[in-house]
Amino acid sequence: MNLHVLNGCSPAPLANYLKALGILRLVSEQADAQARGWWDGERFCLLSNLSREELQTFFLEKYEPTPLLSPWNAGSGFYRTWDAKKKKLRNSKNAAALETLLETGGARVRAFRLAVEEVRSILPRYCKRIDVSALGKQRGHFLIIPDGEGPEFPAISKDESGKSQVQQVLVRFSRSTPFYRSALVDTDGKIRYPWIWGSGGNDGNIDYTGRFIENLGLVLNPRDRVANRALLRNAVFGYHSTGYLTKSAGKVGQFLPSGAGGANTTTGTGSQDDTHLNPWDYIFSLEGAVLFSSRATRSLDPDAMSRASAPFAVHAHAAGFASTGSEDAQRGEQWMPLWNQPATLDDLAAMLGEARVQLDRQPANRPVDMARAISRLGVARGIEAFVRYGYLERNGQSTLAVPLGRIQVRHHPRAYLIDDLAKWMDQLQRRSRDKSPPASLVQAERRLADAVFAALTHDHTPDRWQAILLAAADIESLQAGGTAVEAGPIPPLQPDWMSAVADGSAEFRLAMDLGSAAATYFLNKPSDPVRHHALPLKPGARSFQRDDKRLVNDPRVVVSGRDPLRDLAAIVERRLVEAAQRGQRRFRLVAARGCGAFFDDITRFLSGAVDLDRLFRLARAFMAIRWDQWSPDHLPQNTPSNEMPEECWLAIRLCCLPWPLAGDLDIPADERVVRLLISGDAARAIEIARQRLLSVGIRPPMYAGTTDSETACRWAAALAFPIDRSAARRAAAILDPSLKGLTHAS
Repeated sequence: MNLHVLNGCSPAPLANYLKALGILRLVSEQADAQARGWWDGERFCLLSNLSREELQTFFLEKYEPTPLLSPWNAGSGFYRTWDAKKKKLRNSKNAAALETLLETGGARVRAFRLAVEEVRSILPRYCKRIDVSALGKQRGHFLIIPDGEGPEFPAISKDESGKSQVQQVLVRFSRSTPFYRSALVDTDGKIRYPWIWGSGGNDGNIDYTGRFIENLGLVLNPRDRVANRALLRNAVFGYHSTGYLTKSAGKVGQFLPSGAGGANTTTGTGSQDDTHLNPWDYIFSLEGAVLFSSRATRSLDPDAMSRASAPFAVHAHAAGFASTGSEDAQRGEQWMPLWNQPATLDDLAAMLGEARVQLDRQPANRPVDMARAISRLGVARGIEAFVRYGYLERNGQSTLAVPLGRIQVRHHPRAYLIDDLAKWMDQLQRRSRDKSPPASLVQAERRLADAVFAALTHDHTPDRWQAILLAAADIESLQAGGTAVEAGPIPPLQPDWMSAVADGSAEFRLAMDLGSAAATYFLNKPSDPVRHHALPLKPGARSFQRDDKRLVNDPRVVVSGRDPLRDLAAIVERRLVEAAQRGQRRFRLVAARGCGAFFDDITRFLSGAVDLDRLFRLARAFMAIRWDQWSPDHLPQNTPSNEMPEECWLAIRLCCLPWPLAGDLDIPADERVVRLLISGDAARAIEIARQRLLSVGIRPPMYAGTTDSETACRWAAALAFPIDRSAARRAAAILDPSLKGLTHAS
């Protein structure tokens, strides 16, 4: 066995990737059935009983090309075009190339001859006869068939004056043929195309099979055999080659973007025709693309309609790469597998035939779904990575296969968390693709998809998972203004999200405290969660309150989204007002078990040492956590420091409790304290709090106090973070040392 390192075959561009598969396929089918191939970094390795010289001789002298034909396309070589101005038929370039190939290819194109004969026998069945004299200004592509005879394709004869003497019957190709444009019919009844073959075997005016036939003619009967060998060595082994068989051997289309030609594609001036293409590159690329044929797959529902499925092909979505181009023009994406173990052609064909990328029992059909499936090992074993290609519009309206990155196949233990957001993201994506969607929604949906993609395709870090929730919170802020409300708010999230995003910061702990806040917890189930102050929600806080297509105007919603400090203070004020309306003198806001705020974190908040924007956005996302399933075991234990807020704020905090401090020691809440702080009158607020404490026997050490208006507002906002009973008793003991016994009370 001989090991061949094919330096001319790399994972990118797509032409070089397909070239590697084409070489493996041709060698296995025509020379060595036991040949094996695999990827080693940026090159393809081939193990075969052929020596290097024998491998080259095989392609130069024995290789029999696959009969790739697209008889539904005008440039396939089977038709002539009616020139309405000159009123005559013109032979197409590809028609001449096809005839030349069949005449000069010898035994190496015998399969081609049989295929062409079969096509020519079938085509007339799907053509409409047309009277030559009635053509006039009609345009179209025509077959020429002698009237009353078999399907022959004679040349057009001319009389002595040079005018065409069309004695045959012209027939126009009909689009009713069942193989028209190699269309695939999907479950919604719409015509789909395998993206790797463009729009049915062509890309714009480039007919793949026509170019294939043209390049075959150059290498099977070359004018310069020395140059032909050099080009083969360049295509396969990456050797330098100074010459080409022709100046332009035909544009490669979407497979090789750098070979598209045209102005500004290289140094100096040039035209669109200044393309130099190695014909072997094109031939091997198409020979490899054959492996990516579509298959009919069926869902688990036995009554469901079969749908067309191309290997590892998904719908396009601008996630995980920098430049998106024209979103509406994207044909889709295809993820090309890389494997690092020797595989035979049968192994490769089986893998592509199954193309198993599953999410539970559903196939992945979006890039984010692919990332989810890959991170959960939902792909065929043996795949090391995928090269992600997007079929995007670039260079005008040309479609190019653009590499969008390489995705490693790795097990990600937290990938299942994205299941919580999957359906919500689907709905948001549909809304962002509606006719004239708000630009803010398009950008926000893109940020969310990018964040999910990054978390699933990189090593686990809390900041990546926090980025997902921050992006989700931004979308919910847009929804509060009436955008994409049909999708609903952030869906319920598993408590495991908290361990995924935990970074040990004060922002995280305070956001968790606020996000879990509710009026009460009974048997670990929250009642009247704080989320009702951020969005107009139905009871249970899982869906919007809507009137027709708009959100209702709910007076409980006091979060504006413009100023986190004002929003936090407004939540505190609203809770106190609602309690007063019920005749209660309580600040009804408690945290989930184990989530109460630490005083050292509140001290940082009061001093302005926290990222307020990140804190509040995280808290909005944490409001969607299933707190009824919460357990402190979801997070590692934290040891708070002894840092404490100043005594004036502690006095105000004790005047805003949801329960008695201990036994008969019950401090009634007073909504005036918060209103005064919001207005900037800290001195009056401190005095009221001091009097409240004195009325129940607590003797604070200060006789008066004040602060500036900005700090006063921050003091009011800090009340939105619930503390637990032990923290409240600790604060009381600091204000009045005679109450130290409270810290040991149960």
